[in-house]
Amino acid sequence: MNSHDTKVHHVAIAILYRDNKFLMQLRDNIPTIPYPGYWAFFGGHIEPGETPEVAVRREIIEEISYTLPEKIYEFGRYDSETAVRHVFHSPLEVELDKLVLGEGWDIGLVTPEEIRNGKRYSTVAAEERPLGDVHQRILMDFMNRS
Repeated sequence: MNSHDTKVHHVAIAILYRDNKFLMQLRDNIPTIPYPGYWAFFGGHIEPGETPEVAVRREIIEEISYTLPEKIYEFGRYDSETAVRHVFHSPLEVELDKLVLGEGWDIGLVTPEEIRNGKRYSTVAAEERPLGDVHQRILMDFMNRS
């Protein structure tokens, strides 16, 4: 195993909520990416020299053309063998039709019931697709703390 395989990636992700639902992307169904074809958060890698907050703001603009509100909140940090996830949260202050999906297969507002069940129907995929396990766990934590 080379050192690249064991590299831990630092990522910044956002829990965006509106009307007691949570914005998620259905990731592209490409086997070489993490969580292919799963519902997951918007966000991504923290570039060298970026803070997690700067990274999450940049990623959200890149992925859905949405500028996060001036005040966003840190929710927590979730570490695994492959990633350190810096999690932020903020209300989504625009309607879904104002977002432009620049990355991913589908986008949707996921209900608490769908989160608990770990799956959501995608009209684009024309089938139910699973939530990423870590994404489901973070949302369950978030709902339990709110």
